[in-house]
Amino acid sequence: MTAANRSGSEPQPSAPARASTPERSGRAKPSEPEPSAPARRVRAVAHRGDPYRVRENTLASLRSALRRGADAVEVDVRLTRDGVPVLLHDATLERLWRHERPIAALSRDEVRGLTGDGVPTLADALAATEGHRVLIDLPGSPDLRSVRRIVDVVGACDARDRVYYCAGAATMLTLRAADPSAEIALTRTTAAPPRPALVEAIRPRWLNYRFGLVDRALADRVHADGLLLSAWTPDTRRAMRRLIALGVDSVTTNRVDVLCALRDARGRPRRRR
Repeated sequence: MTAANRSGSEPQPSAPARASTPERSGRAKPSEPEPSAPARRVRAVAHRGDPYRVRENTLASLRSALRRGADAVEVDVRLTRDGVPVLLHDATLERLWRHERPIAALSRDEVRGLTGDGVPTLADALAATEGHRVLIDLPGSPDLRSVRRIVDVVGACDARDRVYYCAGAATMLTLRAADPSAEIALTRTTAAPPRPALVEAIRPRWLNYRFGLVDRALADRVHADGLLLSAWTPDTRRAMRRLIALGVDSVTTNRVDVLCALRDARGRPRRRR
């Protein structure tokens, strides 16, 4: 657990924000056939680390997820007032750290003081996850200058080859302008295919769908277009099994140990009776 905040009280680890873990809103089809998906080893991506055990977007949470088998970790990155990229999903410190002030109004040193050094910098997170892939989500519609600052830190940490980025179309257009070679997962909240002109401008490697939108037709269409398919954020075994059966390439979840167990069990040969 990370250090206490300035008041001396230690907030307990919290489950991820309900708005960004859309298990309730997923429209999974109970009758979706399971057996005949292509043999793909799904990438297990830990959503903000291991948030049901350790406070999200902290170094301890990232390390916990990697110990539990994650292939990659997903983190949210925002900038402090003095331009330091740090790990935080929300615009303020209120939910996780009991301080209402916006991160954009605080310096890095002020954030450190208010959270007991609990909010890591992006550079710290990249060091802690060395050798593993990192998916950087960019919440809050950052401008070009902010995105360039994040890209510059990734480059300074020699992590370009293991970092990729996700967000909606507007932010990914900004990211593409900041880094022409970045690997992009274009986040989608509708099953409709992205416009060809948008795909051409962003040049994503992945289409990143809310898990309840994924069905056989969508999976086949994404793969036929030569793209990889990722899904977020299923937390039940039933939803995870369905996505694995559909042949998705990557699943982002708050329960990465459960996903790894299901994936690995599916890959083992069954015993003869």
